[in-house]
Amino acid sequence: MFEHLKFANPEAFYLLLLIPAAIAWYWFRGSGTRAKLQISDFSAFAGKPRSLKIYLQHSLFILKVLAFSLLVIALARPQSLHSRQSVSVEGIDIVLAMDISGSMLAEDFKPNRLEAAKEVAIDFIKGRPSDRIGLVVFSGESFTQCPLTTDHAVLINLFDDIKSGMIEDGTAIGDGLATAVNRLKESTAISKVIILLTDGENNRGFIDPKSAAEIAKVFGLRVYTIGVGTIGTAPYPIQTPFGMQYQEMEVRIDEPLLNQIAEMTNGKYFRATNKQKLQDIYHEIDALEKSKVDVTEFRKKKEEFKPYALGALGLLLLNFILGISVFRKFP
Repeated sequence: MFEHLKFANPEAFYLLLLIPAAIAWYWFRGSGTRAKLQISDFSAFAGKPRSLKIYLQHSLFILKVLAFSLLVIALARPQSLHSRQSVSVEGIDIVLAMDISGSMLAEDFKPNRLEAAKEVAIDFIKGRPSDRIGLVVFSGESFTQCPLTTDHAVLINLFDDIKSGMIEDGTAIGDGLATAVNRLKESTAISKVIILLTDGENNRGFIDPKSAAEIAKVFGLRVYTIGVGTIGTAPYPIQTPFGMQYQEMEVRIDEPLLNQIAEMTNGKYFRATNKQKLQDIYHEIDALEKSKVDVTEFRKKKEEFKPYALGALGLLLLNFILGISVFRKFP
């Protein structure tokens, strides 16, 4: 009944403590003031119908108690609170540029670099429901797997289609970065970010990575670069006539280039040597790139004591009418 109300004077409810005292007073007073008549036989009254007055003998007191309760509620000044919020979101547009070259199948990450990168990226996407996010994949060439979208369910489903070998092998870092820039260059978002993940050195493609970074800088894009791979060598699966064999391959990441790309675009370079460190990197990027949410709340109070005051007045009026009619009580 009162779940949507607030009370300006809640201390008034202490007056309700008078009700138990009034009930006790009424009970003891009534037992001592009733008229007494001594008779020897009740047989003359047997089977006689009870009058309406008998059934309503306590109604006047009950009406007074109810009227008093309503008056107390009115004195507490119930108020309804109407509020609404105006929310403005300054979103961030993010493009994930992911290396899917053959070396991403190395198993220094479990189950391998590519699957670990996909899993961590999906968790990152789930934590940013307000942002538009797109996906670019690159190997010997690059293409857009998913344009910028807020339909993250579709984006996450498209991650399942990413496999090493789906395009020509190689590592075209410049092409991957340039494709991501092309997806963001016309964005009007307050912040535009590229997260470029690779495990190798630029050895293919038509666009120099530094030139792509210069273009990103011109369009005000920030590039976070991530190098994935353990230090030293990593087990790489090779298909042979005798089945799948593993060969230790040297991990070669062009860290100076990735550092330079990040510095040119006011971003940051990270090195992930295992899946946990990769998760930590995405958490750090997530903290660095937060959407700005402005919330303006409007509140309006409305006094609601009138129905309770009128209810109390109505009960007192009914008490008066019953007193002068049914109970024949006059002031």
